Amino acid sequence: MEQARIILIGKENNLLDDVCNQIVDVTKKTGTKFSGPIPLPTKRMRVTTRKAVSGDGTETWDRWDMNIHKRIIDINANERSLRQIMRIQVPDGVHIEIELTK
Repeated sequence: MEQARIILIGKENNLLDDVCNQIVDVTKKTGTKFSGPIPLPTKRMRVTTRKAVSGDGTETWDRWDMNIHKRIIDINANERSLRQIMRIQVPDGVHIEIELTK
């Protein structure tokens, strides 16, 4: 039996959770064993820039944040369940990686 590790990466938490729920529903319908979704720590990317380019005037700053969320789902995969998982509609803000191991 092959193991499949599905890694979901995205900026919006609710989109990730929707895709995770769809994958879990597919695995429950096909009767395959799974574990997850396991949330990984959120990566916070911050950029701070000064508003005034020349440096004259008051010291005002712009702060930009982007949070990157990750989820991992492990599945005892068979061909039928993987084909149904591949048919799931994935929104633009979510990136999926599938790793197969024996």
